[in-house]
Amino acid sequence: MVRNFIEKKMPSRRPKPEHHVDMRLGEGWHKRNFLAEVVIPSLFAKRTGRRAKPEFPELGPEQLCLTWIGHASFLVQTAEHSILIDPNWAKWLKVIKRVRQPGMEIHDLPAIDLVLVTHAHFDHLDKKTLRAVASDQAIVVPEHVGGLVHGLGFNHVQELRHWQSFELGALRVTLTPARHWGARVLHDTHRGFGGFHIEYKGRSVFHCGDSAYFEGFREIGERLPVEIALLPIGAYDAPTKRDVHMNPEEAIEAFIQLQAKKLVPMHFGTFRLGYEPLHEPPERLLRHGTERRMLDQICILREGEPRVF
Repeated sequence: MVRNFIEKKMPSRRPKPEHHVDMRLGEGWHKRNFLAEVVIPSLFAKRTGRRAKPEFPELGPEQLCLTWIGHASFLVQTAEHSILIDPNWAKWLKVIKRVRQPGMEIHDLPAIDLVLVTHAHFDHLDKKTLRAVASDQAIVVPEHVGGLVHGLGFNHVQELRHWQSFELGALRVTLTPARHWGARVLHDTHRGFGGFHIEYKGRSVFHCGDSAYFEGFREIGERLPVEIALLPIGAYDAPTKRDVHMNPEEAIEAFIQLQAKKLVPMHFGTFRLGYEPLHEPPERLLRHGTERRMLDQICILREGEPRVF
């Protein structure tokens, strides 16, 4: 009787997802103090940026519009759909202060047809934001993340494994691999993580989620057409010294492996999650892009300003 009760109430630990990073602290992690060097100074820094009411353009049948909200949050629009990816309007990630304002007010969003969340980390899955944007539409998350978003106001929660797809009209969304990890808290069991490939009438946008550089980008580019790649370039000088995020040079290598046409950087300038200065990631990206003679392929968006592609 007791044994049966335990088996029902305590499910087995989830296995590690593919491409899960090594969670051991990196060499030299203790030589610097993230609290003293980054967290405390950020508390006294004034938030920069401004929120303006965006003017969303009328889109043609094959046009795409991207609006960067900040960090990893994007609004992707087609003539038929408005898709939010990793929406986050939070002013704090626990003790980490948001140092740059979101590009727009949350109430200035158009009607959202679909929400995508790449993984369960607090800077990508913000429950308060999700509750605010939920209006009886679908949300797509990696496997074992659905339990975190049930009850927030979505009419359908779709969990995907790597390479699985979800379709909404002419829209096709595929979860792709990444090299990262997905636990929401330290004692959490392993949750899924990844990126999203969005395809619509021959156009495509790839949102990488969080990832270290890995050979999986080549496979993604071989299996799926990538036109616009949204790639992270910040938080590479991690306080744990673990290899969990790409630096700007690695983002360019990932872009090349993906065989993409345009690189839109993200995951910088909003929350200080690493030791690198806020201004450094885009400067390094542009410098390396110049050296590689591909500056015309890099498109740095300003928060809250819609860009048609």
